Amino acid sequence: MTNLFKLLVINYAYLLLINRRQIRPFLNSINSPPIYRYLITHLSLSLSYKMASFPVINMEKLNGEEREATMAMINDACENWGFFELVNHGIGHEIMDTVEKLTKDHYKKRMEQRFKEMVAKTGLENVESEIKDLDWETTFFLRHLPLSNISEFHDLEDEYRKVLKEFAARLEKLAEELLDLLCENLGLEKGYLKKAFYGSKGPNFGTKVSNYPPCPKPDLIKGLRAHTDAGGIILLFQDDKVSGLQLLKDGEWVDVPPMRHSIVINLGDQLEVITNGKYKSVLHRVITQTDGTRMSIASFYNPGNDALIYPAHALIDKEDDKNQYPKFMFEDYMNLYTRLKFEAKEPRFEAFKTTA
Repeated sequence: MTNLFKLLVINYAYLLLINRRQIRPFLNSINSPPIYRYLITHLSLSLSYKMASFPVINMEKLNGEEREATMAMINDACENWGFFELVNHGIGHEIMDTVEKLTKDHYKKRMEQRFKEMVAKTGLENVESEIKDLDWETTFFLRHLPLSNISEFHDLEDEYRKVLKEFAARLEKLAEELLDLLCENLGLEKGYLKKAFYGSKGPNFGTKVSNYPPCPKPDLIKGLRAHTDAGGIILLFQDDKVSGLQLLKDGEWVDVPPMRHSIVINLGDQLEVITNGKYKSVLHRVITQTDGTRMSIASFYNPGNDALIYPAHALIDKEDDKNQYPKFMFEDYMNLYTRLKFEAKEPRFEAFKTTA
């Protein structure tokens, strides 16, 4: 069995993860040694289990008899995944459908051709080795707080601008609701995390609108290279038809399942610091696809520039000073992060320990 054929078999088995019943007949139909069939089946079922167990939180259950169990699920997701997916989160399907339609329309009208021209100019379609300094995405970033810059984007149609502002307001409210749920799980007073983020002018809140077009070399170019997010709590409205978002779990890349009308939540570096490592930010990336353009609308609820970030006293183990997270101003952390975004987060934390 050639190395190329083995690779093709593994890739095909991975594609069949969504239907485990197809894997065994496929493996039995090819001329491969039993050891390969065993390894591929084990790998496929392992990855399939992780996808199936990805934490999905039904927020309606917070209002009834299942509140305690739902809070426990949120806590487990924060401790062991750094990600979870929300359904029944209170943001109406109608506004989400409108945001999706107008975002895809805007990409087609204003961004698609520019991206194609950039690809042609740089020769990305013809690369023969992995690209490590570029992402296959087209984006724009809106700032909502402390001051909005949405009026500066003159190519946004009025209807699109209006619905993005309304959507952002609902996401801001959801972010603050989630922060209070985290406070409850952490044993912190209600409002602690919002206050920690506040700074002198309130939090920073903005939205990155991204599209990931079809890529002819998905094995060589990432949509977005692996990184952790610098800020606080991130709320993602992602395409439910074109996948691509993955997180690193137990040394393996796991797909974040696209779900209609869900909001994906992930934790940033600042929450790891404030919780003194009880909750952790997690490496994630976007892989490219050969078919379909993936929409991603990620909103970042972050500390204010001059907010002082440090571990909550209630979460510090006074007998373990060596493992205590550092204290710093958020703007200083962002200045470092901008240079080192695609590198490990631990040296960023250590850098502030040495300057404290």
